[in-house]
Amino acid sequence: MEFVADLHIHSRYSLATSKALSPTTLHMAARRKGITVLGTGDFTHPAWIQELKNHLEPAEPGFFRLRKEHLKQAERTVPTSCRGEVRFVLQAEISNIYKKAGKTRKVHNLVYAPDFETAARIAKPLGKLQNLASDGRPIVKMDSAELLKIVLAESDRSFLVPAHIWTPHFSVLGAFSDFGSLEECYGESAKHIFAVETGLSSDPPMNWRVSSLDRVALVSNSDAHSPDKLAREANLFDTALSYDAMVAALKAKNGKTFRGTIEFFPAEGKYHLDGHRACGVCLTPAETRKHSGCCPACGKEITKGVCHRVEALADRPEGARPKGALPYESLIALRTVLSEAMSVGPASKRVGTAYEKMLAALGPELFVLRQAPLEDIAAVGVHPRAAKAVGRMRRGEVSVAPGYDGQYGVVCLLP
Repeated sequence: MEFVADLHIHSRYSLATSKALSPTTLHMAARRKGITVLGTGDFTHPAWIQELKNHLEPAEPGFFRLRKEHLKQAERTVPTSCRGEVRFVLQAEISNIYKKAGKTRKVHNLVYAPDFETAARIAKPLGKLQNLASDGRPIVKMDSAELLKIVLAESDRSFLVPAHIWTPHFSVLGAFSDFGSLEECYGESAKHIFAVETGLSSDPPMNWRVSSLDRVALVSNSDAHSPDKLAREANLFDTALSYDAMVAALKAKNGKTFRGTIEFFPAEGKYHLDGHRACGVCLTPAETRKHSGCCPACGKEITKGVCHRVEALADRPEGARPKGALPYESLIALRTVLSEAMSVGPASKRVGTAYEKMLAALGPELFVLRQAPLEDIAAVGVHPRAAKAVGRMRRGEVSVAPGYDGQYGVVCLLP
C-alpha cells in the first residue's frame, strides 16, 4: 500500500502552537493534505496523552485511529474527494540540554512508541527531571545517549530519530551543539539509530555530501505547530499499513518500501544561509568567513546556517550522489502556489476559497501538487495562472530569497 507519513508534529500543549490542535482537527487536516500516517506529537505531556487515549483506538499493530464517535464529526467537514484512512503513531520530541566534553549541548530528539504502555515507561524517568506538564516538548537535562538507552530499554519496538539534524541551535549536527557525528553524540548506542530527520533547511543532496549519513534513512517531516503546516515535508512508503512494516521499511531504505521524501525547497527554510536577522544581513558561508563570523553591520556573532554546517562536515563535493540514495520531490504549499497565481496573500479569503474549490474538485493537496494533470487543475477555474504555477513548481523552476537566522525564505514561482 502506498501512503504518505508525517512523523513529527506537535500538540497544542507545546509552546508557540495553535490552540486548534486536537486529535479530531489533526485527522481532518491530514485528510485534506493526503496524509495516511501522522505522528501524535507530545506523548510525554500528561494532558495530551490522556486526550489521545480518549480519542483514539487501536488499529493495525502499533497504529491508532479516531474512535467512531469522533470520526463522524471529523469526516463531516472533510470534502468527499479527500476522505480516507488516517492512522496515528505515538511520537514525542524531547529537548535534551546538557554538558558534554566541557560544552553545552542542545539536541532535539524524536521518540516513537508502539503503544501507550511503552510511551508511559519512556516518559516516567523524564518526569523525574522535568515537569512534563509545562511543555509538550519538554526540556530535559539528560544526555542524548542516555535518552536513547531508555528508549531502547523500554521496548525493542520503540526507536529514536535525531530531529532536524542541521538546525543551528537545537540539533545533533548543528553549529551550536558542535557534534561532528552521530557517534560523537550517542556513543556506542548510535548503531541503533537507523534514520535522521533532515529538517526544512536542508534536502537530500545536501546530506549526501556527508558520507557518515549513508547508513541511515533520511526522513523529512513537517514539525507542524498548526494543522495547516502538516505535510510541508513528509515521507513516502509502499508497505503494509502497520508500525512494524513502516519501521522495517526505514531500516531497509531500499527504495521499494521506503520510497523517499517530500521536501521544502531548502532555501525556503529559516536557517538555510548564515545571517543576523536583527540587522537584515544574510550571508553565504564564504561571506561569513570573510567577515570572521561577525555581522558586518553591528559586529555581533553571525548565526551559521545549515549550508555552512554541511560544508564544514562534508567529505564529498556538491552534486555527489551516493549509491542507494533515494529520490525526493520538492514542493511548495498549495496556498502559497495559489497566492502567487492570484497575486494576493496566502491567508486571504480569495486563496482560501480557491483552495477549498481545488480540493473538492481534485482531491487532497498532495495529489494536486504532485499528480493531478495540469489540464485538470486548469479546468477547476480558480485562476488562469494556477496550473502554470504548479507546473513550474514540479519542474523546479523556482527562485527563493534564502532564509536565515530564523527568517523563512521567500519563494517566487511566476515572473
